[in-house]
Amino acid sequence: MKQITVVGVGYVGLVTAACFSDLGNRVIALDIDANKVKSLEAGKMPIYEPGLEELVERNVKAGRLSFTTDYPAALADAEFVFICVATPSGADGEADLKYVAAAARTIAETMTAPLIVINKSTVPVGTGDWVADIIRQHQKEAIPFWVVSCPEFLREGSAIADFMNPHRTVCGSLDREAAEKVGQLHLPLRAPQVITDLRTAEMIKYASNAFLATKISFINEIANICEQLGADVVEVAAGMGFDERIGHHFLNAGLGYGGSCFPKDVKALAFMAEEMGIQPQILKAVMQTNDERRARTVTRLQEMVGDFKGKTIGMLGLAFKPNTDDMRDAPSLDIAEALLAAGAIVRGYDPVAMEVAAPLMPAVHMQPDPYALAEGCDALIINTEWNEFKHLDLERLKELLNAPIIMDGRNIYDPAQMAALGFKYAGIGRGYNGNGQKKSPHAG
Repeated sequence: MKQITVVGVGYVGLVTAACFSDLGNRVIALDIDANKVKSLEAGKMPIYEPGLEELVERNVKAGRLSFTTDYPAALADAEFVFICVATPSGADGEADLKYVAAAARTIAETMTAPLIVINKSTVPVGTGDWVADIIRQHQKEAIPFWVVSCPEFLREGSAIADFMNPHRTVCGSLDREAAEKVGQLHLPLRAPQVITDLRTAEMIKYASNAFLATKISFINEIANICEQLGADVVEVAAGMGFDERIGHHFLNAGLGYGGSCFPKDVKALAFMAEEMGIQPQILKAVMQTNDERRARTVTRLQEMVGDFKGKTIGMLGLAFKPNTDDMRDAPSLDIAEALLAAGAIVRGYDPVAMEVAAPLMPAVHMQPDPYALAEGCDALIINTEWNEFKHLDLERLKELLNAPIIMDGRNIYDPAQMAALGFKYAGIGRGYNGNGQKKSPHAG
């Protein structure tokens, strides 16, 4: 049994603490927010993640997982300390490392025995060296320590499965033995391990997220072309995905990427490149395509509805993706803002995110279910591909709407079926089966 301390009980920290404790380790999860710790001790989760509440409850009951605000108590017997604090975007897209700095400084001031300090948060390349400098500068006495970068690759909505069944574990350090010890901590997961240096490990995380974001922006650009040429991007993506060099993942055209990782990580990588005198042209195009996707969808909805002024538009889904209540950079925020600015009355419904969303969009009228949302609406727009939306009673929905108009931002319905039911329907890049123009290949 290893003694592990996790600093930060946000999304990454809480999942990391719960999963390591479930592997049989003794884990103390620390946070400076006393209210958050008190809530966790009472069994209330600060985030929605399938299976997390049960995992935390089981390991707290078994005595392997506990929560505290007390650094000395948390570090007293620790062998490993994971820094899992937020690294939000700064004004120019750079990662704001104030929480990382605060954690490193307090660890230095509190530690009484040798420690392996592990950066789990996504941090700019070079942060590991910087954290080491902070610890050295703030130690009360010279106690040995080692800094390791072990980036997380968790997807919201499937974070526990991702932790327990990773594609790989990346451990980077200037001290190979320290990196290997962190690798050994992950051995029960039976995943391939990449043991490398600090900066390479940090870059692996940024390069991975930037590549996945690029796939999303690429398929959305293909969707734009499909809409004009009369092809169906869903079938295009399926045909592409069978090529093992491409794969099916992250080829779903829609409203673009959002959440806590891709937006800030692509911006941060572009910022790092520009700081080094490199022009990140592909990264800039990825961000531009993603930004334009939401505005383009609102424009297409307006073409179907006409003037938005006085019209009631219902938004099905508010979270940036299903199985989470995360509203960070959610497409629904931009879409609601655009609709309200155009004079529309906007309603919203989400299975789990309404409590988080309500203060972020106070002018949006939250509804208790999809049918209450639809009643009297002049159109619906689907922002999040929750499973519950895929099995709605479409005939009932049609009867409740003032006009049978649906803008499907996630392509969850079949255009032919929607047409047969009498809907005026548009998906993203649906071509012949949607509203695409059948252009001549020789058109000038």
